[in-house]
Formats: sequence, structure tokens, C-alpha cells
Amino acid sequence: MRKLLLCAAFIAVGFTRAQGLAPRAQQPPATEIYLAPISISKEAVTVGVPKNTTNNPAYDNQPGFLRDSSGFLFSSVRDGKPHDIYRYEIASGAIKQVTSVLEGEYSPTVTPDGRTFSAIRIEEDKTTQRLWRFNLDGSNPQLVQKDLKVGYHVWVDASHVAVFVLGDQGQPNTLQFVDTTTGSAEIIDKSIGRSLHVRPGTGTVSYISKPTGGAWLVNEFDPKTKKISTITPTPGNVEDCAWLSDGRLLMATGSILKVWTPGGAWTDVRDLGPGLDRITRMAVSPDGKWLALVAEPK
Repeated sequence: MRKLLLCAAFIAVGFTRAQGLAPRAQQPPATEIYLAPISISKEAVTVGVPKNTTNNPAYDNQPGFLRDSSGFLFSSVRDGKPHDIYRYEIASGAIKQVTSVLEGEYSPTVTPDGRTFSAIRIEEDKTTQRLWRFNLDGSNPQLVQKDLKVGYHVWVDASHVAVFVLGDQGQPNTLQFVDTTTGSAEIIDKSIGRSLHVRPGTGTVSYISKPTGGAWLVNEFDPKTKKISTITPTPGNVEDCAWLSDGRLLMATGSILKVWTPGGAWTDVRDLGPGLDRITRMAVSPDGKWLALVAEPK
């Protein structure tokens, strides 16, 4: 039963091939979440030495900061249990378990009001994965949208969420825009990556476009006009990113952190190795002081 759960979890987490599906026998890699101080000036982005915050031989991934920047939520496998949501406190370094269920839960994301968080739950049948909302202490789970097989999501406002929906039977993954008050969902684009964000100061949703045979792009969708535009090509075929408050964008290739400036090109911030490699997910704290990133330790 546990092996089946991990296989289903692997699909939800998004260690994906071109169409978002992975071999069932493959297991999630043993990733860690690192935390580094970050400072932003007009001239440069400076990132300090990353600290391993999770120190767990299994899976730790998908950090999502709390609104007050005091810590972050993340998905983890510990003590042989299914994926649950945990909370890391920056001041003390303490880790507290937030959810404890037979199902698996991923991609914790604090909602716009800062009072609850949402997450993807792999349900009892081990194939259904939907978007749920919880109190910050993990209590009072409520289903957000009942029909979509959601892999990733980002809140646009209190009642609208952009979601990455897994394609069935070889169909591409899609970006869909959901009204949580009515349950309606609109398909916006196809063949997308897992990294969804609200672009600071614009209200648009950024995502990675992965066209067949073409270069990967950072695109944005405007919920008001329903228009799609390209922001910049990615620095190689990588799909995880994080926005800075001043409009610059962070991505990584291997252990090298890069930044894109509007109207400019990608430049190197620093090599965060040699202790870690294959940086994937990343998040910047709301106060702009911390960078959380996921990587495989060397």
C-alpha cells in the first residue's frame, strides 16, 4: 500500500517528463530544503550561504512561506509515513508536523488572507488528487474544487486560483483558471510546467510554456484580459523560478542561481555548490530577506 502511495505521489509532485507523467517504479529523489539570506539592491542580488533546514534522508520539497515570513510550510516524508505538511520556524529552527493523514499532501500555499493554506491531496483511491484548504494548524480540511486533477496552483485573489491540471491518457498538462465561488474552470494554455506565480505589481500569472520541439518560455496570463504574452526564454530547459519584489526573476541551472532583469538578460548570481546540486523549487519570503530552495545534496 505504501509503495502504491509513493508512486501516485510522484506523479502529483511533478518530477515529470514532457507530458507530466513518470514511470511508476521511480521514486522521488531525496531532496532537502535550504535557506539562504538574500539582499536586493538596484545594482545586484546577493545571496548568502545556504543552510540545510530539513536534514532528512527522504523527501523534503515545495516550501511556501508564511505571510509574516517567520517560516515556511513544506511537504515531507518522515519516519516511513506518507507525505505530510510540516512547518519550519526560522528563528528557532524547529520543525512541526501540521497534517497527519493516510493520504499524501503536497504544495502547501498560504492563501491571500494569510489565515489558511491550500495543498494538493492524494485521496484514498491513490489516484484522485484535488485542491484542499486547511487552517494554518492543519485542521478543518475543505475541498476547493472537486472535478480537476490538480498538480500545482497559485492564488490570484481570495476567490480565484490558477492551477496546473494533469493531462489524462497522454494529453498535455493544462493551465486552468478557477473561480472557487462557482467551481467553474477555464483552460488557458497547454503543455505547461509546474511553476506558477503571481507576478509582482501586475496581477498576472507567470508560468513556464514547454512547446514541443521549441525553447521553454516564461509566459504570463492576464486574468482580466485573458491574454497570454512571453516574458523571457528560460536559461535552458528549467522550470522552477521565484519573483523578487522589484520585478526580477530567479531561476537556477544545476547549482548556479541566475537572475533576469526586465529589459535585460539572464546573469549569474552565484554558484551555491559544492554542497548541493540540481536546484529546483524556490521561494522568496514576503519580507524579501530569505530564499528557500530545494536541491539534492552532493
